[in-house]
Formats: sequence, C-alpha cells, structure tokens
Amino acid sequence: MTPQQRRSALETLPRDRLIALTAHFSLDVGDKRVVENHVNALVRSRSLEFTDVLGLLKREELQKICDALDLDRGGREKDVLIARILGMGDSEQVPLPLAEEAPAVAAVVEPKVRRQATDKTGGDLGFEAKLWLAADKLRNNLDAAEYKHVVLGLIFLKYVSDAFEERRAQLLAEVDQGADPEDPDEYRGENVFWVPKESRWFHLQDRAKQPTIGKLVDDAMVAIERDNPSLKGVLPKEYARPGLDKQRLGELIDLIGSIGLGDRENRSKDILGRVYEYFLSEFASAEGKKGGQFYTPRSVVKLLVEMLAPYKGRVYDPACGSGGMFIQSEKFVEAHGGKLGDISVFGQESNPTTWKLAKMNLAIRGLDANLGAENADTFHRDQHKDLKADYVLANPPFNDSDWGGDRLREDVRWKFGVPPAGNANFAWVQHFIHHLAPSGIAGFVLANGSMSSNQSGEGEIRRAMIEADLVDCMVALPGQLFYSTQIPVCLWFLSRDKKSNRFRDRRGETLFIDARKLGRMTDRTHRELSEEDIARVAGTYHAWRGDKGSATYEDLPGFCKTARLEEITGHGFVLTPGRYVGAEDVQDDAEPFAARIDALSARLESHFVESHTLELRIRASLGKLFNG
Repeated sequence: MTPQQRRSALETLPRDRLIALTAHFSLDVGDKRVVENHVNALVRSRSLEFTDVLGLLKREELQKICDALDLDRGGREKDVLIARILGMGDSEQVPLPLAEEAPAVAAVVEPKVRRQATDKTGGDLGFEAKLWLAADKLRNNLDAAEYKHVVLGLIFLKYVSDAFEERRAQLLAEVDQGADPEDPDEYRGENVFWVPKESRWFHLQDRAKQPTIGKLVDDAMVAIERDNPSLKGVLPKEYARPGLDKQRLGELIDLIGSIGLGDRENRSKDILGRVYEYFLSEFASAEGKKGGQFYTPRSVVKLLVEMLAPYKGRVYDPACGSGGMFIQSEKFVEAHGGKLGDISVFGQESNPTTWKLAKMNLAIRGLDANLGAENADTFHRDQHKDLKADYVLANPPFNDSDWGGDRLREDVRWKFGVPPAGNANFAWVQHFIHHLAPSGIAGFVLANGSMSSNQSGEGEIRRAMIEADLVDCMVALPGQLFYSTQIPVCLWFLSRDKKSNRFRDRRGETLFIDARKLGRMTDRTHRELSEEDIARVAGTYHAWRGDKGSATYEDLPGFCKTARLEEITGHGFVLTPGRYVGAEDVQDDAEPFAARIDALSARLESHFVESHTLELRIRASLGKLFNG
C-alpha cells in the first residue's frame, strides 16, 4: 500500500480508536488532541508494519476500510480482509489453508503474529500464532468451546505419534542388539506412550481426505486409551459426529501434520508446550467468561509461582483447570537447577472436559500428576482427603454462590468460621489451610471483596485468620488481567509457620503490596504483567521474608509496606493494600505554583476551544442530515 492509501484507510477510524492505536505502539504523536497527528504517526513510523495496525482492528472496522478503498467487503475472516486491503484491489477470497498453504496465508499477518507469540510464550519462533490463525479458519460453525477439544486432541495425538516414531526408529536400528520395536515396554521405559498402528499419525494423514476420517480419529483415540491405562477416559472421541465438517477435519490434520512436535529436538525446545499454551490462551480469549473456567493467564500464574518458589515438595491445586499452575511450577524448578520430579503434583477439577484437558496437558509434558480418580467437586468429594501439601497454588471460582454450602455447615474444614452459603470465597481459603502441611505456604487468587467484606460472617472469618497470624502477604493486582472477569483481583499468601527456618521470623507481621499500576494492555480489554513487573513484586516478597540471597527489604510509599497485627486491627481487619502502603512520593519539579496554574489554565482553555469546534462540526453535520 502507498502512504496515501494507508492514510485513507486510517481516516475511516474514529479519533478514540486512533489514540488507542498510537498508544498501543507507543508512538510519539505530539499534540494528542489533533487527529491528523495520530494518522501521521501510524503512516510514517519506520518501526511499524501496517499489518500490525490492521491486525488490531475489528472485522467491522476492516470492512469500513474496504468500503473507503472501493474494495469488496465480503468474507467472514479478518485476515481475508487484511490480505485484500494490503493487496489493494485483489477481491478474491483467500482459500481455506491446506498444510502447504498455511505458512503463506499466515505470513500476511506475520509481524503482528511474531510479537504475540513472543509475548505469550517467551520464545521467538513465531509459528504458534500462525498455526492458530490457520487452524481457526477451519472452525466453520463450531464454537470455541467445542473446537478447543477437536484441535487440542489432534495436537496431543501428533505429539505422542512423533515421540513413538522416533523411539521406534532407534529400536529398529538396535534389533541386532536385542531391541524389539513391537514391545510396548521398550517405549514406556523411556516415558514414551505406546501408539498402536491405527493411531499413528501417518496412518491418519494418509486417509485425511476420506469421508470416514472422523471415525478413524475416534478409533485412534480409543486404541491409545486401550494400550495406555493412564489415559483411559481422557482423550476426546467425537470426531465422527455429524456437526464436524470432515473435509475441514482432514485439512486440519494436514495442517498439524506439517509441524514436528514430539521428537527429541522439538521436545527440547518445548514446541508442543508452547503451541498448547498459546492455543489455550487463545481459546480462553475466544470463549470470554467461559474461558476462565480452564485457563489462568500465564503472567498471573508465573507471579504466584515466583512468589511461592516451590523448589521441592507437594504442590496442590484443588481447582486446577487445565493444569497451568503445575506446569509453571515445574518450569520454576527446572529454571533454578532442580529436576523433573522434585515436586509432586496433586490436583482436582470438577468440570469433566476440563479435567480431561488437564490430564492431556500434563501428560504431554511428562508430568506425573495425581488429579484424582475422576473429575469431582472439591468441597463435596475431596479426592485428596489426607493430603498435607507444602504448597497450595490456586485460582478458584470467584464469589461462587452455587457451591452447596448449606449441606456442609458442620464440616471439619471450617476452623475459623462457617462460610456463607451464598459465597464460597472463605470456604476455599479454609480448604487451602486444611490441606497445608505444618510449614506449608499457600498462594491463591481471590476477588477483591475478600479483603474487606463483612457480609454473612466473612469479616469474622478473616479476623480469626489474621489473629491466628496466618496472613503472610497481600497483593492488589490491576484489573483486566483475566478473560473470565474484568474486576480487579488480589493475591493472598498464607503461611502456617512464620518462624520457619527457611526464612526470617515474621511472626506478627504482614506484607502489603499495591501492584495496581503495573502491567500493560495487550489489547483493548486485556492487561498482562511483564517479566519486570513479576520480578519486582516477587523480589519484594522474597526480600521481606528473608529468602537466601535476596535484597534488603525497605518500605516504599505507594507500593509496599510491612504492617504489624496492631495496625491491621486498627483498620478493622481489612486487608486492602492501599490502606497501608500510603501515597507514592511525588518529586517536586521546582516549577513555581503560579506557573503551574498558568500552564493548566492554558491547557483547559485549549480543551474549551476544541470542545466548541467539535460542537460546531456536530451541529453542521446534523443540519446537513435534517436538511437533506
């Protein structure tokens, strides 16, 4: 596109949208009140690909651009419209991608894709988002919740098949030395799933264009479960259903077949983990509120894990979703010199499809996790009644009013008070405490109301916990971090033993951290904590509790403060960090007060002028409308 064509495209967008775009790319626009400045910044920036800009727009906005540029506005998919705009006049629809076409189609949005993939996975391969864009084209009329299991089931199948074929090749080369390529134990001994012939990827891909491909995939899943008892009842088996377009299923198989996942080289790069995590986050975004049932944003999980620092021991998540807490814990251990197996994983999940998703997610990473014999409600069918965990990591449902609390009024877990039947927040908190070992630490997410609510006895439960000296640290987080809710949330950290030999004696003290100003917007509705944000919050906590090798802790007005029980009591046992950390120190810029007033007055006057100008324009437009 020429600069003038780009300008014409941008001029279709409203002023607030242009402001949001220049802010997203951190462009210098000068006077932000002038619309032309935003257009110029987006057109002239040498560091910005115009594809990046188009990729952030909604389908309706792209259609308006097509109208303005005299292009065909037809097509359901955003990247079809993007390709058309970039091609200026090419009104042909971009075809659904086959395996060999997917990279070319995805390349249309490559600059945007590479940034997203790097941000979400911490790597630089960039193919995760390409694969997502291509696979999402094949969704047809399936909603994200259904399609999630279709895609992730196939990715799992490709992974285990790749790992199997690599091991099989090794065994075939060692037949003279007594190796047996047909012995399942030769595979299981190397932590590789045995894959029967009808389940191997080449067998399915060779038949991907056949109308019976759905049944063949279902049969492949059944056979893998039959020969690998740990996967029994876990894999999806709904590929033959009438609602799933078999032609598109075949194309999806071809697409996934174009990437390596399970061989040793790709396992070392965690290719599958990256694809899986990226897809989970994109499905969560596509499902919105429903997505929060199975996925906790990566930056929040990483912050929890970095703060708790689970080097060794039993890790428990009684609301484990798709298992993200466990995966991040294993990554933490390995990043700090430990090894797989230094921690033992225990979890529970009530949703049957999410429980299966977690089992697959952990299996592909080689994590031996005990998620219970089946999916089950944590409150009413505790799968780990005798467990005493060294670490509890959780993101339970917020403010759940339908948890069946009226049937558990005499439960042994309610040591600090009976939680209200209309809100499960403090039922979850007391469940965590009940399962903590004598020196255990819990870190979990809760709605902000849990820090101050006095309704239905919640204030008394919180007071009893504070007086028992269990509350170690409270962190206020910014809003818009979650797909499932836009409300701001907080992190709680509870410690059974504040005089633990691992850290300094913290009895009678609680750390408050106000992190509400941290994070950056990744799109219009979602915020993400950066690595620097995570390191700052976690480092503050480690310094305060006296981790070996950590920095010296100091209170920082507006950000962190250590408070004693007496001070918390004075605040009515409210745990909101803002009450304790105070206001941030503001440096005096030495500008005279009178000069500040003059400058502010001038700015205000310019706003008045702009407002009057806009009013005149609106009146003129309305006049044209009503006068024909």
